[in-house]
Amino acid sequence: MSAKILLLEDDLSLSEIVEEFLLDEGYEVSLVNDAKEALDLAYEKHFDIWIFDVKVPNGDGFSLLKELREAGKDTPTIFLTSLNTSMDFKEGFEAGCDDYIKKPFELVELSIRIENLLKRSFAHKSEDFEDLGNGIKFFLKSKLLYNNDKLCPLPSKEVKLLSLLLQNKNRFISTERIFEELWDYDEEPSELSLRAYVKNLRKLLGKDVIVNQRGKGYCYVRS
Repeated sequence: MSAKILLLEDDLSLSEIVEEFLLDEGYEVSLVNDAKEALDLAYEKHFDIWIFDVKVPNGDGFSLLKELREAGKDTPTIFLTSLNTSMDFKEGFEAGCDDYIKKPFELVELSIRIENLLKRSFAHKSEDFEDLGNGIKFFLKSKLLYNNDKLCPLPSKEVKLLSLLLQNKNRFISTERIFEELWDYDEEPSELSLRAYVKNLRKLLGKDVIVNQRGKGYCYVRS
């Protein structure tokens, strides 16, 4: 069965190009050009993926997705937008998106992102995860962190650090080993950067779950 995609894009030429490409890729596509149409269709029909432009008539993609998420709709969503500042990126993920593609983009990139979301969506039904409390889950195979089923994008080194800590729960990991695991051979390890990564993870998980001792390193403490 083909995956069903809801595409919200008000640029006529771009929407036709993307729609034709997705149809050629074997997807079923429902194309709309304003936020109200997208909202109505998202409630009326099941889709496997939503692809939303942000600057559209009768609303905007960020507000649209936020409303759908608050209504309990968890369909994987990609924002496709010319908004490209870090604040736009942050707002998009806070609204509940799973991916964010900046225009202009290559169609093959869109295809890869869609395939990744579809695989993730199906894989998570059986994938093992670590329950970190307070609605936070870390999926061990895909290395993805979710907070109340909303993706929390993390920098790659923070992902590696969290994964390493969880694999060695209640055991101290030396700073030297962490350097080996997080930094590539052509990179210079940084104690200052490591402390920043730990600080960011503590903000998410709680300040007491990651402890450090001089000479021992760092440890994820969990009963």
